[in-house]
Amino acid sequence: MSLIVQKYGGTSVGTPERIVEVARRIRRWREQGHDIVVVVSAMSGETNRLLQIAREITPSPDPRELDVLLSTGEQVTIALLCMALHRLGCAARSYTGAQVHIRTDSTFNKARILEIDEQKVRGDLAQGRVVVVAGFQGVDGAGNITTLGRGGSDTTAVALAAALKAGECQIYTDVDGVYTTDPRVVPQARRLERITFEEMLEMSSLGSKVLQIRAVEFAGKYGVPLRVLSSFEEGEGTLITKEEQQDMEQAVISGIAFNRDEAKLTILGVPDEPGVAYRIVGPIGEANIELDMIIQNVGADGNTDFTFTVHRSDYQKALEILSRLADDLGAREVEGDNRIAKISLVGVGMRSHAGIASTMFRALADEGINIRMISTSEIKISVVVDDKYLELGVRALHSAFGLGGAVQDRSRGE
Repeated sequence: MSLIVQKYGGTSVGTPERIVEVARRIRRWREQGHDIVVVVSAMSGETNRLLQIAREITPSPDPRELDVLLSTGEQVTIALLCMALHRLGCAARSYTGAQVHIRTDSTFNKARILEIDEQKVRGDLAQGRVVVVAGFQGVDGAGNITTLGRGGSDTTAVALAAALKAGECQIYTDVDGVYTTDPRVVPQARRLERITFEEMLEMSSLGSKVLQIRAVEFAGKYGVPLRVLSSFEEGEGTLITKEEQQDMEQAVISGIAFNRDEAKLTILGVPDEPGVAYRIVGPIGEANIELDMIIQNVGADGNTDFTFTVHRSDYQKALEILSRLADDLGAREVEGDNRIAKISLVGVGMRSHAGIASTMFRALADEGINIRMISTSEIKISVVVDDKYLELGVRALHSAFGLGGAVQDRSRGE
């Protein structure tokens, strides 16, 4: 017996029939003796529908009023789920974010959780009720409804689990766990039984869409074990937890993440002097463009070449800014390429194994794939390649590191 927080996404509660199935699943957990707190998203497509209505009224909705509107999607779901539980003979009570007092800051549309008053939830649990909470929303100090941004229901669930000191936070979605890579690219991809918070953070930031980065950060900070499960089939899913000492001899590589939406820009022949990097990236940042990989090469003539990557949707804007800067900086020329992709190896086992990079580079070379940029961290190696080679590269690396087998070959890369 333990306290479990479960989160069901929009697909999981997308129809009345699916809501009833979720209620049956919750009842089974309750019958096993567990205390259950449930966090739900709006029904699939509902948030987009509400946004569309708002934009038919005005192209720039007031942020406060938009949060009032968008928060209604989850309010519908919590009521319907409680009705389904009641019909199954399971005591339940629903709460909006404001009712359960999930207090946030006042940044409308992307608020951050400050604290949760869990006493009301504990009182209901003590009386044998399932508590159903609206995800994605809270209330600021002035009583205004706020929303947490896309994927905020994951963050709500993890925050509640932390406040309640739950034994586990279960994220139910349309996949049955975290895989070594996208099975649509590599059919042999294997579901991981376990992955660390660090690895999941890297996977999420590098393109894996299974969990929101904020939720993983929150779980890691407060030590909340996360488990990703399927709403549509039974299984153990993937447990995301802290790194234990015995994990140091685990598989060298846990997964391969990739991102197709990359673009690369280079400004050539700028003076190699203090402050030049800021003079380049400063205007890019002021335009609200996020930089990813950055490389600076020093030439023999006292000039330097500066290369960085951005999201492909920001490519044209960044290219225009860089072209305007070129004359002021005395640059020789500006180059750009929006037909690149990023492939990343992720694994805490890199800390205790040598030769990972050489194995990666050899596998790509054997397929005739040229590496355009390289970036490394303690548990990650990322490369930029031409986007036409993305899937070939992912498949080659998945095979080279033995990720498709029942047990990864730990001798690889040494």
